[in-house]
Amino acid sequence: MSTGLGVADEIISDPKRTLKEFFGFDGFKGNQEAVINHILNGKDCFVIMPTGAGKSLCYQLPAVMMEGTAIVISPLIALMKNQVDNIRGFASSSSLAHFLNSSLSKTELNRVVEDILSGSTKLLYAAPETLKKDETLELLRRIKISFVAVDEAHCISEWGHDFRPEYRRIKQMVKAIDDVPILALTATATPKVQHDIQKNLGMLDAKLFKSSFNRPNLYYEVRPKGRKDIVHKEILTFIKARNGKSGIIYCLSRKKVEEIAEMLKMNGIKAMPYHAGLDAKTRAAHQDAFLMEDCNVIVATIAFGMGIDKPDVRFVIHYDVPKSLEGFYQETGRGGRDGIKGDCLLFYNPNDIEKLEKFMKDKPVAEQEIGGLLIAETAAFAESSQCRRKLLLHYFGEDFKEEDCHEMCDNCAHPKPKADVTQDIVHALQAMKALNGEFSMTHVVNFLIGKRIDSIKDYQHDALPLFGIGKEKDKVFWKSAMRLALVHNYLNKNIEKYGLLSISESGNAYLDAPKKHEMAVDTEFDSVNEDDFENFKMESICDEELFSHLKDLRKKVSKEKELPPYVIFQDPSLEDMATKYPITLEELSNINGVGKNKALKFGEPFIKYIAAFVTENKIERPQDIVLKGNAEKSARKVSIILNIDKKVDLVEMAKQLGIGFPVLVEELEQIINTGTKLNLRYFLEQFLDEDLQEEIFDYFRQAEEDNLEVAVNHFDGEFTHEELQLMRIQFLSDMGN
Repeated sequence: MSTGLGVADEIISDPKRTLKEFFGFDGFKGNQEAVINHILNGKDCFVIMPTGAGKSLCYQLPAVMMEGTAIVISPLIALMKNQVDNIRGFASSSSLAHFLNSSLSKTELNRVVEDILSGSTKLLYAAPETLKKDETLELLRRIKISFVAVDEAHCISEWGHDFRPEYRRIKQMVKAIDDVPILALTATATPKVQHDIQKNLGMLDAKLFKSSFNRPNLYYEVRPKGRKDIVHKEILTFIKARNGKSGIIYCLSRKKVEEIAEMLKMNGIKAMPYHAGLDAKTRAAHQDAFLMEDCNVIVATIAFGMGIDKPDVRFVIHYDVPKSLEGFYQETGRGGRDGIKGDCLLFYNPNDIEKLEKFMKDKPVAEQEIGGLLIAETAAFAESSQCRRKLLLHYFGEDFKEEDCHEMCDNCAHPKPKADVTQDIVHALQAMKALNGEFSMTHVVNFLIGKRIDSIKDYQHDALPLFGIGKEKDKVFWKSAMRLALVHNYLNKNIEKYGLLSISESGNAYLDAPKKHEMAVDTEFDSVNEDDFENFKMESICDEELFSHLKDLRKKVSKEKELPPYVIFQDPSLEDMATKYPITLEELSNINGVGKNKALKFGEPFIKYIAAFVTENKIERPQDIVLKGNAEKSARKVSIILNIDKKVDLVEMAKQLGIGFPVLVEELEQIINTGTKLNLRYFLEQFLDEDLQEEIFDYFRQAEEDNLEVAVNHFDGEFTHEELQLMRIQFLSDMGN
């Protein structure tokens, strides 16, 4: 019986050799080896491992080695497909890994069942909704199961950021099949969520493998979220400073996703939306475009990204405040998975917190209480002036020294002035002790400043000697001091009672022997109502007046040269000119999509016009107009040009370069846009004869707009998008370069 492993049977008893000969890795990372050995010994274990640390190998490798089939319970179809495609890449047969879900056709389902029953499937991915079906349970009872892995296990907990009721029935479903070892895995789990998961799965005695949550290469920054137009411009500046880099922007609503994606596209950034309102085919196409680098920025709701293995995401922007710190941690964790720096930017507006709280008003009281606590934790993180890394790791139950942040958060890189607050911490802890119980932060702060609200009077706390001991300071100061006491563990937070505070043993010890603490007061953000700006129109950051004049000039030049306008310069190039105001041919050659040759061929009238416009309007030009090129990409472009000279097949060339064919086509477009001539006719002739090529050229000669979809429709689908894209590249090369 074939397993499709493609490795010698003797390897199956040695994890290190399997790792090398099957997966191609030289060594394990972190806790991977210990987890794998634990599973191989048939024992339950719980793995908490940050995004990018290699969780999937913890169940893939033992599944390959053990007799039988491992069941992997996973929440998303996209995640399953991604994982199955990945593991099949190592195997000699596709039967090694399968997924069971609603996306399979009847024929595909029959093939999966056949492979499972034959014993050749070592990994079977299934959603809990699929697992509970009678036919699925009946099928699994007929085979030997090695173990069950519960991926994204935080979905079990109501205290987690992505609770799914079906996940709470997993133990019951597993028992209905067989009594096998269970491996639970998650990238985010507070101590409360961790306990909830283990209790629900009946694995309180399971071995816990917990890796550090610290992602030292991620830079955390929070900015105030003001008017929509200002935030849009900030986002554009941020992205354009990371020219061509991959990034994700998270929003809470579909409307915002569409709006921001459209605004980015208007400003020459390759961006696509992703949300549950799009059909499955469109979502999959946008996700693939992002993975294949045909799109630089995905603007998404939290529906995007779970399990997406793209290592080079250079930035993650939260346009709206996330609903929990777990969500924030997991979403930012999609940045910098290759170990290189990733920027995490959160825009914060207290008004967003109020909106989130309003969204929960129709939910059960317990759910409102839990949600309210999670939102408050996120607000505390955003408002705090302490090291953001220390705050984030403390939330997950991990101690962290502020100096180890190495200025990788805005509060450490640009610290606010600090003052000695030792006596204030003492007063806060004395007040907490005097209250003699568990109370909310709001209650304690009101007690400190001496505010006689109903809850204070109900407990008769206004009669205590320490009432109003901190009345010389305001609420913001005392919230800051209480948060400082929390991260130093002087206070306990009772999660079961929705975050009520009490003094800890460490707090009592501190009162006996206080040590010095300095603190910067937390930031008080202005609350801005975006609805006040509903008449705002999406706009480009380029000079609209100049852009309009340059389009007129392009039309004039195109008539003189008897060429379509887009052959001279495309719209994104004109927008870049209207943003950077180049006034020499050298500066023009560094404009997006121009290059030295094109600047020499068409540039003279444009730089003269721009120079006159700048002088007349007294415009202060940007100082750094030169875009620095990427050396690796430059080398790749040279390689492509040389290979085309040698008439290397383009499909083969893409394989040799280790890039997808769409990425190669994009590179070809960039090469011809900078004025370099290319001759692709040797490749085009394989599927388009000379007459057809001339027919397409005639269309491009008379076309007023540079739009491939219009071209595809013009030819009634006779030619594919790809064929017309390559023909357009040849046309632009012949006519414009």
